[in-house]
Amino acid sequence: MSVPGRRGSTFTRLLRHGFTDPAAAERLLDAPELASVRTDPVLLDALGATADPDLALLGLVRMAESQQPDERQTLLDTLIAAKPLRDRLLGVLGASEALGDHLARHPHDWHALVTYETADLHPGIAEFEQGLAEATDAVELRIAYRRCLLAIAARDVCGTTDVRQAAAELADLATATLRAALTIASAAAPEDAAACRLAVVAMGKCGGHELNYVSDVDVIFVAEPADPTGTGTGPGADETAAMQAATRLAAHLMRICSDTNIEGTIWPVDANLRPEGRNGPLVRTLSSHLAYYDRWAKTWEFQALLKARAVAGDAALGFEYTEAVRPLVWQASERENFVADAQKMRRRVIDNIPPDLVDRELKLGPGGLRDVEFAVQLLQLVHGRNDATLRSGNTLDALEALAAGGYVGRTDAAQLDAAYRFLRTMEHRIQLYRLRRTHLVPDDPADLRRLGRSLGLRAEPVAELTRSWKRHATVVRRLHEKLFYRPLLDAVAQLAPGENRLSPRAAGQRLEALGYADPVGALRHLEALASGVSRKAAIQRTLLPVLLGWFADSADPDAGLLGFRKVSDALGKTPWYLRLLRDEGAAAENLARVLSAGRLAPDLLLRAPEAVALLGARGGLEPRPRAILEQEVLSAVGRAETPEGAVASARGVRRRELFRTAAADLIGSYGTEENPAESDPGALVDRVGNAVTDLNAATLSGALRAAVRAQWGDTLPTRFAVIGMGRFGGHELSYGSDADVLFVHAPRDGVDDQEAARAANAVVAEMRRLLQLPTADPPLLIDADLRPEGKSGPLVRTLASYAAYYRRWSGVWESQALLRAEPMAGDAELGRSFIELIDPLRYPAEGIGEDAVREIRRLKARMESERMPRGADPTLHAKLGRGGLSDVEWTVQLLQLQHGWEQPGLRTTRTRTALAAAHAAELLSTEDAQTLDEAWVLASRVRNAVMLVRGRAGDTFPSDGRELAAVARYLGYETGHVGDMLDDYRRATRRARGVMEERFYGA
Repeated sequence: MSVPGRRGSTFTRLLRHGFTDPAAAERLLDAPELASVRTDPVLLDALGATADPDLALLGLVRMAESQQPDERQTLLDTLIAAKPLRDRLLGVLGASEALGDHLARHPHDWHALVTYETADLHPGIAEFEQGLAEATDAVELRIAYRRCLLAIAARDVCGTTDVRQAAAELADLATATLRAALTIASAAAPEDAAACRLAVVAMGKCGGHELNYVSDVDVIFVAEPADPTGTGTGPGADETAAMQAATRLAAHLMRICSDTNIEGTIWPVDANLRPEGRNGPLVRTLSSHLAYYDRWAKTWEFQALLKARAVAGDAALGFEYTEAVRPLVWQASERENFVADAQKMRRRVIDNIPPDLVDRELKLGPGGLRDVEFAVQLLQLVHGRNDATLRSGNTLDALEALAAGGYVGRTDAAQLDAAYRFLRTMEHRIQLYRLRRTHLVPDDPADLRRLGRSLGLRAEPVAELTRSWKRHATVVRRLHEKLFYRPLLDAVAQLAPGENRLSPRAAGQRLEALGYADPVGALRHLEALASGVSRKAAIQRTLLPVLLGWFADSADPDAGLLGFRKVSDALGKTPWYLRLLRDEGAAAENLARVLSAGRLAPDLLLRAPEAVALLGARGGLEPRPRAILEQEVLSAVGRAETPEGAVASARGVRRRELFRTAAADLIGSYGTEENPAESDPGALVDRVGNAVTDLNAATLSGALRAAVRAQWGDTLPTRFAVIGMGRFGGHELSYGSDADVLFVHAPRDGVDDQEAARAANAVVAEMRRLLQLPTADPPLLIDADLRPEGKSGPLVRTLASYAAYYRRWSGVWESQALLRAEPMAGDAELGRSFIELIDPLRYPAEGIGEDAVREIRRLKARMESERMPRGADPTLHAKLGRGGLSDVEWTVQLLQLQHGWEQPGLRTTRTRTALAAAHAAELLSTEDAQTLDEAWVLASRVRNAVMLVRGRAGDTFPSDGRELAAVARYLGYETGHVGDMLDDYRRATRRARGVMEERFYGA
């Protein structure tokens, strides 16, 4: 741009000095109020050194305009002559629009910047109290407060103080302000002041001596009746009247600080950290506070008390309060689920951030200030009970003490200290601009430019700021979890000379706080995993801090760590295993979730550790179709030299696929960083039922092929089929279910019936023998008790024999059982013929009659009275209990027997599909169908959970506390909410029982 003469020269100089609107700046410099200094190069250089030269110049002109000529000249002369004042005043004007507004309204307040001329002189509470002493009402207090704030901000933006000192000064100013506000409130109601002793206890950042420019000042009020004798032992005032008086004083104090007028507001006073929060009384006696903390307080409330500091009012009472609550703080880590509760609260904060703001959240977002504060406080609470040096309410002081004591590595502590200081400085500068409470990094380029320049980034302020911010946030994200776990490894590893380490006792305390029941054993595993100089140990030292966190997030951290050691012992020398864990982020987390969620999946994995590769492979946890499974099994059987070897190969495939299914189920239930938890529990149940059914069917096909080859080669003298029954035929198997089956055969042309029968029985016997051979693999038990005549009848019949029996002897219970019949293995055409044979039995024309309905109801009532295990709680038995699987399935099956002949959708072996069809046919209301479906899915998940957790099948909730907690975690309940799980289960099944009694019994 070409501008002739002097104007062009000025324009260029203004651009060079950092002005973004040189034309506007030139007009401001031409203002008559600046006539005496406009040509002085010192002024332009000083403006160019500010965060926002345009804003600084505008603020200076507004100040000059608001002063009388003599006063204005004094300001300008001093500004040019005194560099400290020049840097402070212009620095404030260039960083804070709000303080520029204050100076325009109160131009004489610039003298506050002359008060502290030396860099090593910092005001404390006494100096701030002196600065506020003349305020007699809320407006005067606001003005005096801003005047004091002006001095703090000036030293801050000029670098005279660092962020730590600035935060401490802001906390001291808040203390002085609370005292002044209480004095004003007491003067307005002297009778209330005389009736009580009121102490103000600062919490949060004010209590920790690390306050922001604009932040809620968290407080707790404690009061006692006044002691008219002055001895502390007199009868005192009536307590109720005293509490009412103290409440009025506290409320007035809050209004003085929080209300807004022409001078703005000071900051909100927030008393919501008090017992019962906003629902509790504003003021309590000391004994009332202690009674609440003893009986009702949650973990986070003790964490908050870590920063409690008496700041105003009755000093003796404030001291008595802090001394009384201090022991409670350091006992908090002994509470059950202490770490889990604290971590859950942190996750909830992150989850509540609007998604469009999370990347700009400086305080609450991932890698933000709260991550540092949270990690430091957690370590303080764990180790502070035995180490008094850690009991500081200040984050940076506490971090230094943790490093000095060996609780945090020195390098980690130094990196976290630097990141915290940078992020806090950013927060200060953001808030200082308009003196508004915010933790969002601005997205406007002009605001980012000002912010970057205020931090000394001048070449490319926006780009440099963004890089620095992201770098420090990444450090925090990386360290805030590692901070807790890394010293556990250092405690068992060789450190450099001079490095402190956790003592065995401190390491044990930390592991106990994380939920490890056997900290000594856990340390032994860590030593085995992390010691040494091998590549394996180096990679595991890198992985373990994260893995330990995932283990701690489970119901059984000990089992997770032990399982990881066993897998590493088996595969640690395998290059692909170490590469998988190092490079595939999801694989390590998936492994941690699987190893710490129960016994079944780790047992399956440890029998064939190479299956860990499934956890990192793309699509590795997706169930494989039955056709592919059957092809693999039959190929393995074909390669085997003996029937025993053939079935061993088939069972090996089944073991691997069971692990795949269990791992997918656990990861879908728990969720991971890459894959959130499945929101539809029914989908998880269906996935498990289909997958286990398919792999059991494939295994039976393999066993059948092996049995036939052993005696007859490729062709059996009779066609042979396996029919799935019960939950097998319904595709609803759980991990521990038997395979209910019927065996059917049909002699080939020219084969004698007796020869065919002998061959068929021999095949069944050989299949059962092979599948029952002792092995480390999970057994597949074949149950043929649903055959005609039950245990008394032949194991296998011809199709004609089945037809004759069903025509002459079949009862209604057999028609009901056949509702679940579906071919699973063997001759497909014979299987279809069997289904054609039984369809008229299970879907009789016009439905079953009233006599059959009564018989089914009688059988159900008898089963309820006779089959429930002795001592079992009928409200918690997943299969036979109230509203459990049996209630839902019998209700659905009765509808199928009655209406299947006319409703094609009911002709299915699957319970949930039949339920949906009954609803679609208006045989069930929407509410009833949803109630039955919810209870069936929940009971099915309980059975799956019990098998996953205990490693053996069961229909009731475990009695062991840790196992019960693991079931709760699988079902989506947070740690400590086992009671909620049981209540929810009883509620869902009670409702289902009500529907069942109406729809099944006709009640």
